Amino acid sequence: MAEIKAPMGGKVIKVSVKVGDSIAEDDEVAVLEAMKMEMPILSEEDGTVAEVKVEAGQTVEAEQVLVVLN
Repeated sequence: MAEIKAPMGGKVIKVSVKVGDSIAEDDEVAVLEAMKMEMPILSEEDGTVAEVKVEAGQTVEAEQVLVVLN
């Protein structure tokens, strides 16, 4: 299982995937707002979304797991 983590703390403004979605490397999984900038969070590998651990509006910390892939 692979984990996609937040590169820095911020607010999740969009979750782009749901459990069961097949995604490829570089697909957007979420958008994080930090320091008044929107940052797309991209998958680092191909896989199927096993778990989404955040929702839009949630504040996250650096290295917090956002999505788990199979």
